Amino acid sequence: MTQAFDRRAAVARLLQDRRDLLIVAGLGSPTYDVAAAGDHPLNFYLWGAMGGAAMVGLGLALAQPRRPVLVVTGDGELLMGLGSLATIAAQNPGNLTIAVLDNEAYGETGGQRSHTGYATDLAAAARSCGISDSRIIVDEGDLQSFAGRIHRVWQSSAVGVIKINQGETARVLPSRDAAFLKDRFRIAVAAAPT
Repeated sequence: MTQAFDRRAAVARLLQDRRDLLIVAGLGSPTYDVAAAGDHPLNFYLWGAMGGAAMVGLGLALAQPRRPVLVVTGDGELLMGLGSLATIAAQNPGNLTIAVLDNEAYGETGGQRSHTGYATDLAAAARSCGISDSRIIVDEGDLQSFAGRIHRVWQSSAVGVIKINQGETARVLPSRDAAFLKDRFRIAVAAAPT
């Protein structure tokens, strides 16, 4: 694997000038990285829903069709909910973008090698399910192009598999109070312009 990016820097780049972007952050490192880029009422952190980030993002995208939705998840979490790609392709909302932070390891359980460290290509899996805008991101130009996509509504959903280093980064922990996070997010979504 070409390990092109520090994950914290890659997420910060995606969230630069975030405007009214709705963000679903998967458990573990994606949550820490989204919070490090700036805790925001339009961030919805999934603390314990392993494999659920993409589907929560799909539900949000369908409920808010004029608002861009970004899911930030990891390779391990997407592997846990791989079937979600087929459901997303069937619905194909143009406002849904999924950024997969792929370090080819299960970072939250000790760094064991994930399937993407063997032969599994998550971008190819997404394309096979019907998400034609699915790509592996290994250089700054690719990341820049993908970052430009997340703020608009397109014709279809997209998946970007961002190859990142396995290094540990200090955790930035947002609130773990699920009721608070849900209420804060709902209020912010209702208040933000569409």
